[in-house]
Amino acid sequence: MIVVPIKEGENIEKALKKLKRKFEKTGVVKELRERQKFTKPSVLNRERRQKAIYVQHLRQQELDK
Repeated sequence: MIVVPIKEGENIEKALKKLKRKFEKTGVVKELRERQKFTKPSVLNRERRQKAIYVQHLRQQELDK
């Protein structure tokens, strides 16, 4: 459960912004969207592999500088 402490006289808009930020950090919405559709394991593996290659490429570029 997400709890947002509100100080005396604090603006409600500011409190809502804090709540939204905490909610985004938990990743609940992202997980819900992922569960709405089925992704084949082979597609997941391909995406993970491509991301790893991309990250490795970025790190290699950083070392070359």
